[in-house]
Amino acid sequence: MRALSIACLLLTLLSASANTSLAQRLDPFALARNRMVDEEIVQAGVTNPRVIETMRQTPRHEFVLPNSRHLAYYDMALPIGEQQTISPPFIVAYMTEQIDPQPTDRVLEIGTGSGYQAAVLSPLVKEVYTIEIVESLGERAAKTLRRLDYENVHPRIGDGFLGWPEHAPFDKIIVTCSPEDVPQPLVDQLAEGGLMIVPVGERYQQVLYRFAKKDGKLERQALRPTLFVPMTGQAEVARDVQPNPTNPTLVNGGFESLLEGGESPSGWHYQRQLTLVEDPEQAREGQNYITLRNAEPGRGSRALQGFAIDGRAVALLEVSASVRGNSLQPGQDRRQMPSLMVTFYDDSRAMIGHGGLGPWVGTFDWRRDATRVVVPPNAREAIFRLDMLGAVGEIAFDDLQMRVVPRRR
Repeated sequence: MRALSIACLLLTLLSASANTSLAQRLDPFALARNRMVDEEIVQAGVTNPRVIETMRQTPRHEFVLPNSRHLAYYDMALPIGEQQTISPPFIVAYMTEQIDPQPTDRVLEIGTGSGYQAAVLSPLVKEVYTIEIVESLGERAAKTLRRLDYENVHPRIGDGFLGWPEHAPFDKIIVTCSPEDVPQPLVDQLAEGGLMIVPVGERYQQVLYRFAKKDGKLERQALRPTLFVPMTGQAEVARDVQPNPTNPTLVNGGFESLLEGGESPSGWHYQRQLTLVEDPEQAREGQNYITLRNAEPGRGSRALQGFAIDGRAVALLEVSASVRGNSLQPGQDRRQMPSLMVTFYDDSRAMIGHGGLGPWVGTFDWRRDATRVVVPPNAREAIFRLDMLGAVGEIAFDDLQMRVVPRRR
């Protein structure tokens, strides 16, 4: 009997192993997708079990360009053509959670892009209506959604800020491009009691807001700073405030300005394991400074800020910061050490260069570090990054400054 039991156990284990191997052959991205969900979505604060499950099931690699598939399950934006990107998975999961999706909901999405956000919404709600203004992107997204059998997703090509009046009202609206203010047609087409989530603000300084419609008017709640790529079309051209790529500036480098109704610094998006410290005696400038702290090797701890830059006009960036370290050690390998980095992108949003300060190691008191970062001539955008890069320990930053050195004619 005992031999029979052992044999049954071995058969069970072999069967499970075979099933796992079969599943991995059928979906070779499953392990990477689950790692992404665990490390970049759950650890970052998404808790809705239905949203977490659909993020585990939605094949993001099907919505990116073939040359980006190896990056599909990293928490990063990826170019999809026409100067547009697919949103990072955390942002998709976070925005989805914030509208509290229900099985009876009819949802309008503005800015189909790749179709990934619509695919995530599909199993969570009754119907998804999604609009894309760029014809080539809209056609590709519609084809992908049809091929993958997202039958309750209804795509169309057009100006999303006009909404889709013949299918209104909508229980929820997600806007994945960033207007200066909420377009009135979307306000009109949101059902009473409905929720809408929109990144509102200047091109590189946006705040993700959740709006609730009560008595025909919108009540807003600021959620977090964010960064969505510039929109396509007249709404982008007609912005009241336009960036100046020949003279980029760093916003809130002393962390004195806070997000409305919150305790996090404004101007900095993708904040992970960041703490704002109000201590005028310790701050190097003003009242506040920030710390990044991580105890788990490899886990993300960062803050980012985007800006426009024209490498034809800017030769160098002089970057400086007050920095303090406490027990800083490498994460999973010696490359995972804290740094301050400026990363440059060309007009198709491909990364073309970087430079900065660090890495820092050990324990040290406040000190002032500075460097000059070379700007590639074909740079059109950049990301200013404070990042633990998976290291463990704690690092503090204050009084960040960036000065432009013009390119000689």
